[in-house]
Amino acid sequence: MQWEGVIKHYFKYLPVTEKTPVVTLLEGNTPLILAKSISRRLGKNINLYLKYEGLNPTASFKDRGMTVAVSCALERGAKAIMCASTGNTSASAAAYAAKSGLTCIVLIPEGAIALGKLSQALLHGAKVVAIKGNFDDALKLVKEITSKYPIALVNSLNPDRIEGQKTAAFEICDVLGEAPHFQAMPVGNAGNITAYWKGYKEYKDMGKIDSLPRILGFQASGAAPLVEGYPFKNPETVATAIRIGNPARWGEAIAASKESDGLIEKVTDEEIIKAYKMLAREEGIFVEPASAASIAGIMKLDKMGFFEAEKGSAREVNIVCILTGHGLKDPNIAIKESSPPEAVPPEEEAVLEAVEFEV
Repeated sequence: MQWEGVIKHYFKYLPVTEKTPVVTLLEGNTPLILAKSISRRLGKNINLYLKYEGLNPTASFKDRGMTVAVSCALERGAKAIMCASTGNTSASAAAYAAKSGLTCIVLIPEGAIALGKLSQALLHGAKVVAIKGNFDDALKLVKEITSKYPIALVNSLNPDRIEGQKTAAFEICDVLGEAPHFQAMPVGNAGNITAYWKGYKEYKDMGKIDSLPRILGFQASGAAPLVEGYPFKNPETVATAIRIGNPARWGEAIAASKESDGLIEKVTDEEIIKAYKMLAREEGIFVEPASAASIAGIMKLDKMGFFEAEKGSAREVNIVCILTGHGLKDPNIAIKESSPPEAVPPEEEAVLEAVEFEV
């Protein structure tokens, strides 16, 4: 049977009714992939899984929340939707607005958005305005405008977004048959870490799982307000999706890490790029740099001995890393981190020599 999207599949767990006009692009049902190579690096009894959210319709996890946010906005009579974005939110909002017939307005920080994401928003017909400031400035303006006009705010401040995004936690448990022991994820505006923790707690309350995972959140060192304890006025990182200096759901993110006996840590851009390449070359998975922060974080914690108590134990230990977006969202980074192809004559010997293939 064809998958019908997260609202249809998890209808009874979401803030919708039979009267809600469901706007869907058949999001969700993304694969949970065992990372065999990286698992071997961690230990014999450790299984590291990758929740590949880059395979959603607009190539990021944002679609889960957007289907609910836009459906509910349409039901409430909104004339338009609006968001501030570093890229993925704008692409998702624009696509779901196009599907619903609503106008989409996007505010982006000038010069600080990956072209792969901006191109999506533009082609879907969004009205995009660049702000001379950062993401936090754009979000502040969005909140002001949506409070005065019949325009629905669809950033993760919108609780409907969180409701949709929590379904990824449901899917992980449905596949594993239980909650993972650890879950690692990138943290930017902190809506996703809030959503996953909400999802796990709801599944446990309903008796679907017996235990909860330890939540491990990772920020880029140049944009790590939750780690340092103060807003970053000028956040900077190669991972544009988490280049946010003052997360909207700061309190919820800290609560998720504390309640779950987890943590929020930072990783450098160098560690992120190393993990980015590792995923591509060892696991065959192409992600945007922000996604690789979850892998970079796990590798950093492993070096620090964080998982030492788990290694060699009788039980199988499951770690799930959330890969939030596809690599084609930010192709410039992939090009920058790769060598250009060598041009050779159209001859067998020249080709084999160029690729250093020994017969």
